[in-house]
Amino acid sequence: RTTPRPAPVRPVRPRVARKRTSPAAVAAGVIVAVAVAVVLAVLVVPRVGALVGGAFAPAVEAGQEVRVTVAQGASGDEIAQTLSENHVIDRPQDYYAAVEQLGAAQSIKPGDYLLYTGMDPVDVVNQLVEGPNAGNQLTVQEGLTVAQTAARVEEALGIPADEFLAQAKASNYAADYPFVEGAYDDSLEGYLYPKTYTFTEGATADDVIRAMLDQFEVETEGLDLASGTNGLTAQQIVSMASLIERETAVEQERPVVASVIYNRLDAGMYLQIDAAIVYARGGGSDPVTYSDLEIDSPYNVYTNLGLTPGPICSPSVSSIEAALNPDETDYLYYVASPEGDGTHRFSSDYAQFERDSQAYAESLS
Repeated sequence: RTTPRPAPVRPVRPRVARKRTSPAAVAAGVIVAVAVAVVLAVLVVPRVGALVGGAFAPAVEAGQEVRVTVAQGASGDEIAQTLSENHVIDRPQDYYAAVEQLGAAQSIKPGDYLLYTGMDPVDVVNQLVEGPNAGNQLTVQEGLTVAQTAARVEEALGIPADEFLAQAKASNYAADYPFVEGAYDDSLEGYLYPKTYTFTEGATADDVIRAMLDQFEVETEGLDLASGTNGLTAQQIVSMASLIERETAVEQERPVVASVIYNRLDAGMYLQIDAAIVYARGGGSDPVTYSDLEIDSPYNVYTNLGLTPGPICSPSVSSIEAALNPDETDYLYYVASPEGDGTHRFSSDYAQFERDSQAYAESLS
């Protein structure tokens, strides 16, 4: 219809005296009204909310794996929106709350992530701070040398070992990582922190090395390496830690081994640590021979007093802590335990050391 309709005329009704409503009737009316409101809240409001939010799609089951990319330079809004659209978190504001709670606004790392639908926002932000976890994994165990690490990098990431070794020079990184400045033989030995890393496709040797140096900084952040602990420089502490790492895999023993090294240094004794001889000869798993003990190398601690000139491997943080905080003992010797459980027997006199050595030798026969 295009013709306007006339406004309806309201008839005039005579006024009728209203009947007073009893209190019981009022109460009954209130109860009915409340019941209606409850029905509306339960049945109608959620449907309206879903309509407003455009959420008529079926709910996404929690725990489903989702691959998410945080672009280099992505804003907080972009990250929050990506996480919400992929149902990793419910709402963008949940992401902001978690970032504020953790103080992580400047710590989010770009890259590819494997996350899950319905995650706790705090867990999500913790992962974004830790770094990308989707891609090629590289595992570097404690006690590996730079050369061994280069071989692992080639195997895991396809970066040629020679290319990695050519890049792994302290002088290439001293400007950004002062703790490697002046490292012996311009080597990063001891500073490529052992851990499992994840790298995206196309990672370079420089990317890998920086990630490992970053991790060394993180692991040693609470340690006072630069204070000249026990009269040693920071680099000497790392060198000692590398010796400790190779001498025992039992974490509780590491402060004891550290005490032996300090005691022998104080007594002007040769350290006579076989792990240093293995490094001097270029590695290998064969037992140390008498001819090995005559190798002409600054790492030969049978013929050179003091610590090795540089680390012999990448130590764990527990070995670094042991070098900083050795046990107080009078031990000067140790030998592998005949129990064959990886522990050692420690002694302060040579006669006991010989008895312990004999017990170990007999356990092998």
